[in-house]
Amino acid sequence: MAATGTGDLLQAHDALGLAQLVRKRQVSPGELLEAAVAEAEAMNPRFNFLAQKLYDFGRTEIARGLHEGPFTGVPWLLKDLNTHIAGELTEGGSRLYRGYRAAATSQLVERHRRAGFVIFGKTTTPEYGLTPTTENRLTGNTRNPWNPAHSAGGSSGGAAAAVAAGVVPAAHATDGGGSIRIPASCCGLFGLKPSRGRVPMGPLRTEGWGGLSTHHAVTRSVRDSAAILDVTHGTEPGSRYGAPAAPDGGFLGEVGRPPGEIRIALVTQPISGSPVDPECVDAARAAASLCESLGHKVEEASLDLDAAALGMASFAMIGPALAADIADRARLLGITPGDDVLEPVTLAFAQFGASFSATDAVRANNTLQEAAVRVARFMERFDVILMPTLAAPPVVLGRISLTPDCDFQEWGQRASVYSPFCQLANLTGQPAMSVPLGMSRAGLPLGTMFIGRYGEEAVLFRLAGQLEQAAPWSGRKPAIDRR
Repeated sequence: MAATGTGDLLQAHDALGLAQLVRKRQVSPGELLEAAVAEAEAMNPRFNFLAQKLYDFGRTEIARGLHEGPFTGVPWLLKDLNTHIAGELTEGGSRLYRGYRAAATSQLVERHRRAGFVIFGKTTTPEYGLTPTTENRLTGNTRNPWNPAHSAGGSSGGAAAAVAAGVVPAAHATDGGGSIRIPASCCGLFGLKPSRGRVPMGPLRTEGWGGLSTHHAVTRSVRDSAAILDVTHGTEPGSRYGAPAAPDGGFLGEVGRPPGEIRIALVTQPISGSPVDPECVDAARAAASLCESLGHKVEEASLDLDAAALGMASFAMIGPALAADIADRARLLGITPGDDVLEPVTLAFAQFGASFSATDAVRANNTLQEAAVRVARFMERFDVILMPTLAAPPVVLGRISLTPDCDFQEWGQRASVYSPFCQLANLTGQPAMSVPLGMSRAGLPLGTMFIGRYGEEAVLFRLAGQLEQAAPWSGRKPAIDRR
């Protein structure tokens, strides 16, 4: 365990708070790094959130001299999925990529380093980030610090587990169908998915899954999320598109600003019509009541969208992308990929993806554009949509892993019924956040999701800051014996 007192700082402060301690010379970057390493070594055997240990990489960065930025000296974890450091392992939770070392460093990682973060590890993910739980045959199951029998969420479950366990106050995460918001909900954290084109994804490619995926973070505090977005947003060389400009004063300047009266659409039923656990509905309604008490206008509403068409369009975007990536990697290795290197659901997903034609992909893209227009018109009456983040409390491990006790069709049904709300914001490109406002009767976190208009993260940050002040969650942490 870390030296007495230093490890406690990691649980007592958010990332901006730690950076302030470094600036005041009350703690050094090296001391914080060694405290985080010690916490990781103590917590990882319990919750299994580390895919790669980059402890010496972090020590070398400090020895060379850190960049001066808002997070100088703060320990930082990257998600081990399409996020690269040249020469270091990136395996993406897949045996197919076992031993793969990146040839180039991601633009986003360079921005993390320029902000002063000290990278010392990479967190677990399901294979190819395909499921809302973090379980794979390469690194094993990631467990929820609130209850190790349950999932920490996915696909950024390792990041969320590390933050919830008190190893770091914030960690990098990605979201292609809810993969920031789902683990944030499961682990009692704040998780914002930015607008499409807000955060760089290159240099190897500047969009993921046809624009469905984006990068950001899971955090304990709202202000950390805003400040991290301030140091990472913006286009990169080769960007095909970019989100609207950030507000004057940055996103951090929006946290704490009076949000005014926000028009909120309360939607408690998914467009698929699948069932929602009453506890999740109650949590969303409680959040709506809180919003009303803060002066916002809440109106119950429903979204008129074709869930089946959107689901198939999503498959037509993700499936071929997955199939192409697997085929390219297999060709490089000179193998025919089977269950010795891929999990059953991944194989089935890739086979299904290979069946789509170019025409199917164009039609899928058209379907998603039509949905984005419909939702944008719906939001002419509303500033924000409020929904449950998930349709059930955190699922038990094994239920929706990529090596399930069922066939591909049943797995898809289980996964979509568990998370029927999140993917809408990926399909339309809108920003969305999961806010840790609720708890289940069994003592597990229940997030509430808010979706904003495209490019309007500022509205979400203003609302989130107000909610955090009105119903603070910083003191709500899993009971972990740190002896």
